[in-house]
Amino acid sequence: MSLPNQERVAAAPRSAAKAGTVKAKPAPRSVHPCDFRSAGRLSNENARALTALHESFARRVASALDAYLGTGLAIKLRTLDQLPLKDHIAGLAPLSYIVPFTLGAMQSTMILECDLDLVFPIIELLLGGTGTSMPGAREISEIEEEIMQDVASLIARQAESAWRMPPMSLVANRRIKSALLQQYCPPNDKVTIAKFEMEIGGATGTFQLVFPTSFIAILIKQIKEDEPQKKTGLRYFPTANIRERILDCDVMVAAGVPRMKVAVRDLIALQPGCVLKLRAPVRNPGMLTAEGMEIFEAIPVRNGALKAAQLVRRIQPTGWGKE
Repeated sequence: MSLPNQERVAAAPRSAAKAGTVKAKPAPRSVHPCDFRSAGRLSNENARALTALHESFARRVASALDAYLGTGLAIKLRTLDQLPLKDHIAGLAPLSYIVPFTLGAMQSTMILECDLDLVFPIIELLLGGTGTSMPGAREISEIEEEIMQDVASLIARQAESAWRMPPMSLVANRRIKSALLQQYCPPNDKVTIAKFEMEIGGATGTFQLVFPTSFIAILIKQIKEDEPQKKTGLRYFPTANIRERILDCDVMVAAGVPRMKVAVRDLIALQPGCVLKLRAPVRNPGMLTAEGMEIFEAIPVRNGALKAAQLVRRIQPTGWGKE
């Protein structure tokens, strides 16, 4: 009667050994190829958010420079790329205007790089010229660097406004050479480059903002904090606010001599080649109107080969806002 029990007791160690053998079997490893070039690459969502952010920045800088320089200009975001820093430095022009921006007390730096094709027209306009520069590359002088330092500070203020930076502010430092860029980022690390095209005074050139990984991480974090809480499954894409959309609207602007009276017989007698006497002194200024609303007194001038109007005095908006 005890034999079956002894057989069960002897069989128990054997079954336990088999169970231990099954548990000790190693799990299959999962091996995948790794592309180290993709490390730190922006996601599609972050790239779209940064593109919208810098399009807003371009509009702000264009508006600020228009008022600062006193001439019309246009700025557009052309590309948003990522490159190793050493490849980016190799493609820089030798005489580029390069200024590092530091973010308050944080160990983060943004780089402004501007073509001399834009630097000299800007300096020419600030010195009272027409915005045209002599052809041929040359190094800028110390006085010209001081002038551009104010322009760099203006760009820093517009960046703070567009990026909604925390209480820390961007500080424009002194100009550096391209070889010193490696002090701000390891040469093998990737940098994010926002490239802009500017048209000013008949000249066209480019400038770009270079963001090391630490700085671009701050920008992306700030964008996500500004996004509203998502209550639905719909995806959120940043859009321009109502003020920015209004600033992009087109209005009809005219420069002329309003409220002039001419006899009907003079109008009937008009023929090609005739001169109509308006009986108004030449020294009296005309008027710049927007959608029929008088804005400035203006006198006719020439800007290169183009007709233009020089603004003299702003008209008090007595009739505005009544509707």
